[in-house]
Amino acid sequence: MSFLLVQALSGLATAATLFLVSSGLTIVFGVTRIVNFAHGSFYMVGAYAGWSLIERFGGTPAGFWGSVAAAALAMGVLGAAMEIGLLRRLYRSPELFQLLGTFGVVLVVQDLTAWAWGPEDLLGRRAPGLKGSIDILDQPFPLYDLVLIGLGPLVLGLLWLLFNRTRWGTLVRAATQDREMTSALGVDPARLFTGVLFLGCALAGLGGALQVPRESVTLQMDMAIVVEAFVVVVVGGMGSLTGAFLASLLIGQLQAFGILVFPQITLVLVFLFMAVVLVLRPHGLLGRPDEAPPTAPATVTVPLLAGRHAGTWALALLPVLAAAPLVAGDYALILLTEVVILALFAASLHLLIGLGGLVSFGHAAWFGLGAYGSALLVRHLDAPMPLALAGAPVLAGLGALVAGWFCVRRSGLYFAMLTLAFAQIVWSIVFQWYAVTGGDNGILGVWPPGWAAGKATYYWLTLALCGGALWLLYRAAFAPFGYALRAGRDSGLRAESVGIDVRRFQWMAFVLAGAAAGLAGGLYAFAKGSVFPTLLAVPQSVDALVMVLMGGIQTITGPLAGAVVFHLLESEVMSLTDWWRLVLGLIIVALVLVFPKGIVGFLSGIRSRT
Repeated sequence: MSFLLVQALSGLATAATLFLVSSGLTIVFGVTRIVNFAHGSFYMVGAYAGWSLIERFGGTPAGFWGSVAAAALAMGVLGAAMEIGLLRRLYRSPELFQLLGTFGVVLVVQDLTAWAWGPEDLLGRRAPGLKGSIDILDQPFPLYDLVLIGLGPLVLGLLWLLFNRTRWGTLVRAATQDREMTSALGVDPARLFTGVLFLGCALAGLGGALQVPRESVTLQMDMAIVVEAFVVVVVGGMGSLTGAFLASLLIGQLQAFGILVFPQITLVLVFLFMAVVLVLRPHGLLGRPDEAPPTAPATVTVPLLAGRHAGTWALALLPVLAAAPLVAGDYALILLTEVVILALFAASLHLLIGLGGLVSFGHAAWFGLGAYGSALLVRHLDAPMPLALAGAPVLAGLGALVAGWFCVRRSGLYFAMLTLAFAQIVWSIVFQWYAVTGGDNGILGVWPPGWAAGKATYYWLTLALCGGALWLLYRAAFAPFGYALRAGRDSGLRAESVGIDVRRFQWMAFVLAGAAAGLAGGLYAFAKGSVFPTLLAVPQSVDALVMVLMGGIQTITGPLAGAVVFHLLESEVMSLTDWWRLVLGLIIVALVLVFPKGIVGFLSGIRSRT
């Protein structure tokens, strides 16, 4: 019993940190509707800044807590600067372009942090006066963790007072419920948003600085915490601080006891919990239906530039692409092969986002399932490449069929997080099933047979298969199926009233997009000769979102252009400098500011004006 009590207390200490980070995230999203991927970056930099200040001034209790507070305030200032310098210029853009801008910030911050503090993990000093432990039923427990346990409810109480007993808090709650009406009543939204970003990022920085005495400070902290924070926000209910607190407590206990009860599925336990909660409680534990964001941004419109004429452009471009091996070297052919594969990957996601208004954070699951499906058929059944490639979309499509049945019953960020949950479940199975998938060692030796081993031959094969799949996606977009998807995207109630089964069409689109992504994954496996769990990880899904948004969600050819630009930029920048994340992040931010509707969307606007 004493051991279980200490384990429960350890879960409460973890829950306190989760709540600090997730409370800032839920405040920011509730008011601005920004999916702030950079929130984890402020947590990470807050930890690094706290480490530096604590090493210099943390010898006394006053110095330690002053250093923690200074790190949190510094992150608040940086968050306000990001809102003024970047996000304020994107409020009239489609909401997902703000996500793309914050992703660029993540890349910039990663390299700047590595430059300032180095790539090594940093160990901080213990908090003065709290270095020891206390015996609880003859079991030692750190004093510092007891302080963290008390800090969580204290912060919740202070936030409650701020939002319920101050004028600023009243304005924030009003903007959370109806920001258009709040603006119409004379409230300056720019100042309000700046204050909200300051508070949210300060809370993230506070959570990071408080972790310095507990664990090492690393460059991987940002993505790890932001995914968990999104889970807490969604499980608790959008816009609900009490819900975020309750979800933090539950997830903290789940992590503390899950490793004892279910050691084989520790990595996926949190996402299984989120999936179950969203299936049973569509708007989270304490969320209300009216707090759910709309299924799709209102700015997503019918494709403009590349509509009925996309086929003509494709036929004109196809001979040029087919003739590329005649003039290109091996490296250029490898690059072109990857671009064609990623174009299909991005186009499959665009089917969901652009036509269905369904934003998926876990689309890499189907890409990775296709890759592993081909690799497993080759590895364990010695299947020929044509059979392995045929199995890729089948396996991915079956996975999407099961996951899609649950996902399409939710909308907005709840749909997005449910797709992320299924993606993480698949990733954890692949990562831990060493006997079949090889675990983190992956599967090696997945090469094309002799007749397709040449760079030019495999490129032509990839171009033919991806071209055929892209043509099918194009036909689906302008068939009655595609128009039914757009009807459900623009007004689900009206579509239902005229007899369209919106959910069934969305489920069909989910399966079709998953199968297309699976084909891309199978081709990618043979192009690289190996597969690893990173193909199913969150960064791979983020890359797909970046490609779609960079090209433009208002157009059919937007994801194709986005795939070309993003992959060429990434490849060339990585080959030219070690600071490729910094350069690529700055380029992404610049593209978002210059082309707020995407590259093809920008060209579409010029064409329509002329």
